[in-house]
Order: sequence, then C-alpha cells, then structure tokens
Amino acid sequence: MLYPVEIKNSGEFIKILNSIGTDSGAFKYLSPKYKIINIYAEKIDFRAATFLKQELLARNGDAAVAKHVIDGKTDFSDVLLMGTISQLESLLIKLNSMDIWGLKNFREELSSTLKNLKIHEWKFNLNNNRQLILNENTQIMGIINLTPDSFFEDSRISNEKDLLKRVENFINDGAKIIDLGAESTRPNSEKINESEELKRLIPALKILRKNFPNIIISVDTYKSKVAEISINEGADIINDISGFEFDAEIPETISKLNVPYILSHIKSDSEPFKNLRSEIISYFRNKLNILEKAGVNLKNIILDPGLGFGKNPAENFYIVKNIDFLKIFGLPILIGHSRKRFLGKNNLPGTLAVSAFLNGKINLIRVHDVKENYDTLSAMQNIMNYEF
Repeated sequence: MLYPVEIKNSGEFIKILNSIGTDSGAFKYLSPKYKIINIYAEKIDFRAATFLKQELLARNGDAAVAKHVIDGKTDFSDVLLMGTISQLESLLIKLNSMDIWGLKNFREELSSTLKNLKIHEWKFNLNNNRQLILNENTQIMGIINLTPDSFFEDSRISNEKDLLKRVENFINDGAKIIDLGAESTRPNSEKINESEELKRLIPALKILRKNFPNIIISVDTYKSKVAEISINEGADIINDISGFEFDAEIPETISKLNVPYILSHIKSDSEPFKNLRSEIISYFRNKLNILEKAGVNLKNIILDPGLGFGKNPAENFYIVKNIDFLKIFGLPILIGHSRKRFLGKNNLPGTLAVSAFLNGKINLIRVHDVKENYDTLSAMQNIMNYEF
C-alpha cells in the first residue's frame, strides 16, 4: 500500500522515522533530506541561472528559469531553486570556486539564508533573571489599550480595576506578553505628545509591574523618550509600529537600553508596491543595518511586517499567505492582524482564521481576544500533534 504523507516540521519527521523503526544514528543524515525548500532569487545573470539549474539537476534538485535563458536572449532571469537542505548545501560547496557572473554575491546570500532557515528558537534575556523564549509554537501577545480612541472600542481600559482584571484574564487565558499602548495608531487618530502618552502609560505600567511582577510587558510606542522611561519603569520590550520612521533616535535608545525591539514595516507614501516581497526585504535590511551601526544587538530584534500600515487588503493577505519570505533574516516574526479592517466587518472570525493559518509558521500574534485566539491555536496544535 502506497500513500502520500505531509511532513510539516522536523518533529513530525522524527516521529515517522520512529514509527518505521529507523536506526536513530541515521536521523542526522536523513533530516536535511526530508523537505523540499523553494528559494526565489531575483535578477540572476542568465549564465549563472543556467549554471544553477544544471548543478541542481546534477544533485536531483531543480531550478525554474526564464525561457530565454537557454538561448541567451535575456540578460537576467529570476530563478526558483528547488531542493533539500542537503542538495542546496552541496550546491554551496560547488559555488565556493565560482566567483563569476555574480555568483559570489549569490553564494553569500544563499549561505546566509540556509543558515537562518535552520534557526527555530530565540532567547531574550530580560531583567530580574527572566527570559522570553520564542519557538515554533506560536505565542500570544495580548493588547491593552490605554486610549480613549482605539479603533476596537471593547479593548479600551479606563480604570485600575478594569486594567488588573483584563490583564489577569489575559494571563489565565494564555497570553505570553502584555502589550500596552497609550496612543492609538488607527488611521486618522489624534496624535498626542510625550507628556500625554506618559501620563496614560506610566501609572498603568507601574500597577501591572507591582501586581504581576513576572509578566512580560511590551510598550507600543514610536517615541524614544517614552521608550526609555517605560523600560526604566519596568517594561521589557519596545514595540515600534513606525520602524523608527517617526523618531530617528530610537536606534540609539534601543542600543543604550539593550532590550528586545519589535521592528515593524510601515509604508508612509501612497505609491503602490512594485514588488512587495523585495521592497519589504530591502526595508528590513536597511533598518537592521542602521540598528547594527547604532550598536543594537540584532539578536534582540523581532520583525513585524506591519499589516494595514500603508497596505491594501490584497497586500495584507499576500503577506499572510507568503510569510515565509521573512524567514531569511533568522529572526522571530510577529503578526498584528487582530480585528483589522481588511478582515471584513465581522472580523473576529477573520482574525481567528488568520491565527489558525499562521499557527506554527510565525512566533507571535498580537491580538485583542486572547482566549479565542489561544483556543484556536490550541485546537490547531492538537490536530497537528494528534497520534494514533
């Protein structure tokens, strides 16, 4: 009897090998071979494209290239590499002797990408000997809005009693991180100054740190001064929706504080994307370079593609569906999709559908409805882990 099996991760692969009774000594040799990886490369010299296709074919992999690569009627071609980790690593060895046709830069990019794709766990050291560990189990960040004008009215908090109760519920319902925001970032929302933001934020932050000393707290702010004061008052993470577009001092501040920083993509102009994936990748590369030059430890960075920030519904869904393209950076990924307009009028079902789809693909989801999302993720994990 023959039948196909879908293997989503290395854990499932090991389970299958155990069920077969495979010698455990063979696991490390088989693991790089079980999964086909598709890697897209843009604007490759046509001679390099031909070489890559031939070399992958020789290793029982393959590559898709433009139709005129073979007859030399095109100078460049995008290339889709298709192979296992073993096949692609073997290709890398061959590329060590190839510095022509732009293959040196390609080799460096491929080496970095394969290395980063193998990273599945990240550890962030916090104060008071606490630690945030992110891995393939998607975790939840619960949203607490300390604003009078948040787009989702039910998420607004107006007094200390409600704040403590909401956070207690979030913790009991499975939130890993509590995200405090004191300024709404919805379209056309009122902008507030530092003093007003701090007036809303710091009392709530102090109350939470006093009553829940071990919880992990992020602060949703794009202002460097607010970020610094928040960390000094007990916050653990800075969540900046602007990617320091709104305050150029953020990199220096994060470097000084040495804390986890959520780097978000935002598109402030109205020009349509020409190539969404390439533009977001270029944006993050540039931002990470700036942060590194400012002295920021890049192991403290979490990436957020910024759903809804300068993107139309089709672009938002494209990012969700193709989220793997961000894994080239080897950094954890957060998605903030909760109840956003592109999910439709009755957008809780849409939120839960996206959460289910992203389960195991990203590391954090930022949501208003913690219990519902936790139950959704748990159900998906039960399905994936179910065994006879």
